[in-house]
Amino acid sequence: MLPARASGGKCTGEAMSLRAELLRLSLRSLKRRARSEMTIEQVRQWLDDVTRYVPKPPRGTRVSRVDGGVGGVAVATPQSRADRHVLYLHGGAYCFGKPSHYRDFIWRIAAATGARVLCVDYRLAPEHPFPAALDDAVAAYRGLLAAGAAPSRIAIMGDSAGGGLTLATLLRLRDEGVGLPAAAVALSPWTDLALTGESYVGNAASDPMPAVRHVPGWARHYVAGADPRHPYASPLYGDPAGLPPTLIQVGSDEILRDDAVRMAERMRAAGCSVELEIWPRMPHVWQLFARIVPEGRWAVERIGAFVRGQMSDVR
Repeated sequence: MLPARASGGKCTGEAMSLRAELLRLSLRSLKRRARSEMTIEQVRQWLDDVTRYVPKPPRGTRVSRVDGGVGGVAVATPQSRADRHVLYLHGGAYCFGKPSHYRDFIWRIAAATGARVLCVDYRLAPEHPFPAALDDAVAAYRGLLAAGAAPSRIAIMGDSAGGGLTLATLLRLRDEGVGLPAAAVALSPWTDLALTGESYVGNAASDPMPAVRHVPGWARHYVAGADPRHPYASPLYGDPAGLPPTLIQVGSDEILRDDAVRMAERMRAAGCSVELEIWPRMPHVWQLFARIVPEGRWAVERIGAFVRGQMSDVR
């Protein structure tokens, strides 16, 4: 399957798989049953409970806890090269999520990119609002450099809030004069915490997840009184000039579709190299369901090919 390409905000592409259709139905059912009164702690506990059923990485995958400074989980597969690194920033609306929730996904990124992946356990809102997550992401990148990693062999990658955080991290690293990575990948990125995209309304019914009514509250928890249009919180409002080659993937029915499309447009206008893929009818961050749907595996393959192509001394 070839992903859709962006052309004036329109989407084209092949029909989705039966497994993806069933996934959409399942997510839609879960969305209808979701209780809006759940507290952040209840959501976090639910995610931890669900994680118990997530398969462990395959034999031969090396997983180690990284402590000290900004913690996280480091993952390497037999395909991972010691001199290639991916800094992964997980999603969760800046309020939820941890590296353990991604244990069936991070190893796939490591294998596809041929790199070692560090999934950062950055601080979460509302306990640690903006710019805590950004501070941790920048510190983790600087930690890779301090350990000897070359910027030309690093990629920064993230999904949803982590996708927006990926782009915000690049803006701040550039502003601080730090050597930028070879590539960036943003999966269904949340780039506009002011929530001005038309797709928040136009796709509210078609997006199987998340429920649009929850998004403003998550944004308020993170910005905590700061300007939601600050470029380090919402990279859509920053000047992306000089950012590295970037791949953006988003589903056509997502409420965050316009966050991705408008970010890509701003990057192109600033002279950046950016590839925008709009995948027909894919749910939010469908790549995480690679074990279940073929589109997830195909998307991971595209991510791997993109990152490998941007790394220096490709072999």
